[in-house]
Amino acid sequence: MAALGATTVYGHVLYPIYIGLRSRGLESTAPPDPEIWPGLSVVVSAYRESAVIGAKLDELTRADYPGPMEIIVVADDPETAEASRRPGVRVLSSGERLGKARAVNRGVAAATHELVVLTDANAVLAPGALRAAARHFTDETVGAVAGEKQVDDPDGAQGFYWKFESWLKRRESATGATIGVVGEMLAFRRQAFRPLPADVAVDDAWLALDILEGGLRVVYEPEAYSIESSSPDYSAEWERRTRIVAGNLDMLWRRRAALVPGALPVTPQLWGHRLVRSSFGPLAQVVLVGLALPAARRSWIARLFLAGNAVGAVSTAALLTGRTPPGPTRLVAQVFFLQAVALGGVRRFVARDRPAVWPKPERPAVASATSPAPPGSVLPPGQTTPPGPPTELAPAGN
Repeated sequence: MAALGATTVYGHVLYPIYIGLRSRGLESTAPPDPEIWPGLSVVVSAYRESAVIGAKLDELTRADYPGPMEIIVVADDPETAEASRRPGVRVLSSGERLGKARAVNRGVAAATHELVVLTDANAVLAPGALRAAARHFTDETVGAVAGEKQVDDPDGAQGFYWKFESWLKRRESATGATIGVVGEMLAFRRQAFRPLPADVAVDDAWLALDILEGGLRVVYEPEAYSIESSSPDYSAEWERRTRIVAGNLDMLWRRRAALVPGALPVTPQLWGHRLVRSSFGPLAQVVLVGLALPAARRSWIARLFLAGNAVGAVSTAALLTGRTPPGPTRLVAQVFFLQAVALGGVRRFVARDRPAVWPKPERPAVASATSPAPPGSVLPPGQTTPPGPPTELAPAGN
C-alpha cells in the first residue's frame, strides 16, 4: 500500500523534491555572448498554418540576431506554402502530408548553417530568444538548447502547469542536462542531428535523446521563451496530450536501453519526468482507489482519499465540459486532468493508437505586416544584396 502511494505522488511531488535537492547550489549562469555569432537555420514545420504563417515570418525576419540566419518553411499543404513565399524564405513542399518527423528531417537536410532552430508557426518567440539560445553553443559540450514554453493565460490552470514544468526543467538543467524540450523553441547543432524515424510522434523528445546519447548536453534557457495561446477547449487538449503521452511511452519502449540505471546522466529524469509520472503513478492511483472502496467502511483515511478523488473527478469533468471549477478546485482539476490524460495515453499506447500524423485544429487568422520586413534583416551583418526569389525545393530524403 505504501509503495502504491509513493508511486502515485512520485512524479508530481517526490521527483520534484529529489531534483530540487540535487540541484541545490548548482545554479547555472548565462554564458557570455560569443565574439562571432554562429549561423542559424530556422526551420518552421507547418501544416494548415496559412492563418498564422505570415505573422510568424514577420517575426523571424525582424529577429534581433546579429549573425547570419536563414528561414526554411516546410509546408505540405498548398495554402501554407503559398502564404510562406516571400523574399528570404525557402519553402519546401511535397504536396502531401508526410508528418512532423519527416518535415523536420527535410528542413534540417536543407539547412546550411552550423545551428538549427526548430519553432512552430503559432508560437511567438521572445525578442531575444535566438540570441539567448545561440550563446550556449560556445560550450562545446552543449548539443541542444531547450526554450521555455509560456501560455497567454499565465494565471490559469494551463499557465500554472507550464510554470511548474519550467521550474522542473531549470532544476534538471542545473544538474547537467534536461530531457524536457518543446518543439516551440529548440536549437541544436546540425552535425549532432540524426534523421528521425518517420513514425515517431514526439519528434522533439526523440531528437533530444539522440543528442544526449551522442555524449552532448541538452540545457534549458528560460530567456529563449515562446508564447502560445492556451487552449480553451479541454477536449482538444485531451486529444493532444494523450497522443503525446502515448508517443513518450512508445519512445521509451523503443529506446528502453536508456532506462537502464547508469545508461545516461539523464536516466533518473527519464524515469521521474517521463515514465513514472505519465504511467506508473496514475495506474497506482487507480489501484489505490480500488483498494480504498472496500476499506471505506472501517477507515476514515480511505473515506478521505475517496472524497479527494471524487472532488478531482468532478472538477476534471467540469473542465472537459467547458466549465471553470471554482477557487482552489481549479488546481485540483488540473492535477486530476493530467492524471486522467496519463491514463488515456497509456490506453492509446497499449492500443497502438499513436499516429505520427494527427488532426490539426483550425487557428484564427493573425494579421501580418502588409509588406515583408527588409530582406537584409535575415542576412549576415554588412551584406546588403537582397536574397533571390523564394525557392520551391524538392523534398529531401528522410
